[in-house]
Amino acid sequence: MKSNILICGCFMSSLIGGVCRSVTRMASSYVSGTHSMAFVTVPDMTVGKKLAHGIVQQRLAACVNIIPSVTSVYEWEGEVNEDPELILMIKTSTEKIPDLSKYVRENHPYDCAEVISSKIDDGNEPYLKWIGDTVNSPVTKK
Repeated sequence: MKSNILICGCFMSSLIGGVCRSVTRMASSYVSGTHSMAFVTVPDMTVGKKLAHGIVQQRLAACVNIIPSVTSVYEWEGEVNEDPELILMIKTSTEKIPDLSKYVRENHPYDCAEVISSKIDDGNEPYLKWIGDTVNSPVTKK
């Protein structure tokens, strides 16, 4: 769907001798909130890669970025702790978040695994389409 926008300040145009012009741009077809990013902390690269591969193989996400070297400071069982961790940044469809959370709970070594998500409002439409196409394609067995 295209929409034309006429950029023309007739008063300014006549003052500076400008020309009115028409600009055409594509209207967005992405529905805000259709996709989400989820974040999961992990203790090390081995756990991160194992979870990331399982998440992608099960079509719970199109992509998982493993972000190394963060320091987490948190309260657990009445004590303040500080630990090195990694962050998994997971791109998926919003409807997959409950299944993703379940998968992480069942496969994560922590007693209380972090799975938090935020809906994606906007982005590069071909990339967002790829996320949807990927997570909605059938799971392939190897």
